[in-house]
Amino acid sequence: MTSRIRSSEALQRLGSLPPRRRTVVKAAAATAVLAGPLAAALPARAASDTPAFLHGVASGDPLPDGILLWTRVTPVPEAIPGSGTGPDTEVIWVVARDKAFTDIASRGSTTATAASDHTVKADIRGLAPATDYWFRFTAGGVDSPVARTRTAPAADARVPGLRFGVVSCSNWEAGYFSAYRHLAARNDLDAWLHLGDYIYEYKSGEYAARGTVVRPHAPANETITLADYRMRHAEHKTDPDLQALHHKAPVVAIWDDHEFADNAWSGGAVNHTEGAEGTWTARQAAAKQAYFEWMPVRPALAGTTYRRLRFGRLADLSLLDLRSFRSQQVSGAGGSVDDPNRTITGRAQLDWLKAGLKSSDTTWRLIGNSVMISPFVVGSLSADLLKPLAKLLGLPQEGLAVNTDQWDGYTDDRRELLSHLRSNAIGNTVFLTGDIHMAWANDVPVDAGTYPLSASAATEFVVTSMTSDNLDDIVRVPEGTVSAVAAPVIRAANRHVHWVDTDRHGYGVLDITAERAQMDYYVLSDRTHPNATSSWERSYRTRSGTQKVERTYDPV
Repeated sequence: MTSRIRSSEALQRLGSLPPRRRTVVKAAAATAVLAGPLAAALPARAASDTPAFLHGVASGDPLPDGILLWTRVTPVPEAIPGSGTGPDTEVIWVVARDKAFTDIASRGSTTATAASDHTVKADIRGLAPATDYWFRFTAGGVDSPVARTRTAPAADARVPGLRFGVVSCSNWEAGYFSAYRHLAARNDLDAWLHLGDYIYEYKSGEYAARGTVVRPHAPANETITLADYRMRHAEHKTDPDLQALHHKAPVVAIWDDHEFADNAWSGGAVNHTEGAEGTWTARQAAAKQAYFEWMPVRPALAGTTYRRLRFGRLADLSLLDLRSFRSQQVSGAGGSVDDPNRTITGRAQLDWLKAGLKSSDTTWRLIGNSVMISPFVVGSLSADLLKPLAKLLGLPQEGLAVNTDQWDGYTDDRRELLSHLRSNAIGNTVFLTGDIHMAWANDVPVDAGTYPLSASAATEFVVTSMTSDNLDDIVRVPEGTVSAVAAPVIRAANRHVHWVDTDRHGYGVLDITAERAQMDYYVLSDRTHPNATSSWERSYRTRSGTQKVERTYDPV
């Protein structure tokens, strides 16, 4: 997302500075260069000559009859992530109907190799729908932690309700992952959604908390090579709060730009210098390989994250990949956001999405969407707020009122999709979005200029960042100060926006019944404190058949 562009990069885009030089780390030197930082972050091993599960276990992409299981085994001490070393190691997996593993549902084995960074996945089938299971891995007689997971309801089941945690933008150096801990403590989640920026690519100190590194990440350099991306993923998997949530419920994840580089598109990124940092093709391939190695994600098509999951007759969830196929973002100096030859989805993915929405027979159609689809104009903010907001959104700071990294930069795709919803009378469509480091509750109008006199085609719930800087952090004022001033101006200029909070960090809980889809917004007391508390802030819902958002005072 453009919001993470530093001020120096913003000037570069305007041609005021030469391109930055960055350190390109050779994959062959990964062990020597990276062993120290990552080894310091890893938990202590019980014995040096036995395998260890230092990165926890996880599950994801629940199906009615199956679940995808994941772990990473460290077979010997020198086989650190990204090293490309270590022996092949047999890993046994067991799935049980009870936590004590007295009632085994499935078991098998696979081999962890250096070629896959000693990560393993087991795509388990033959399970019962809407059922809790427990699983663990074993290597060399050593057991992994035990984790709970849950399958999806049967495709034709009449499901009374679903509940998902919703998170985005988990920047290691900007704070602790308390949101994961609070979601893990709930005990009521069917799954949790990560809507992108699970990791960040920056070198240490480049994008922290109001300029301060809360905890340094590894590697210290920007992630460019396969070894770099593997290391960064591995570091995140050592976080105790993230491990706790992965041990509690299956994740459904999509990527955004920072799993690659800031403002990534199909042919490059703002935060990529061709040549000095190798080719974009090689960097993108490395990022994707590491992602699929380290994330419990079942790709529908090789190298993409767009796919669809179904949760009985209550909801289906279409998950988008808005980086692999998009055209380059329009700059302030040239190009047109209305150019029909420009795309954010790519033709094949947009056709897939439209077909799935039209054929859906569920009550709700959810769309996992990494960047905001609702149109947005800045409005008449004062200069002292306009420039920081422009920096956060990646807009030219002279005040061009469009974020070209969002759907606003690809209006033909948005127009086609919303027209498809309207012309086919497809209702109850809810976009679930991250990326923008602010919380929003929006109608999605067909024509923002005439709204609310014109129709709303869908609704959108946007969750704020877990840790990444938002508007008050950029301005460096107390939390809530900017939102009190900016939110009324934003809403006045965007009549489809029911609520926006520009300042706080947190997460969401999406609760769905046949009657309504409701997002409860939670905020964290202090992202820089490892024991941050959590409190409910607001709730918004859309009632079945309305395509409009309303506030509710009854969190679930």
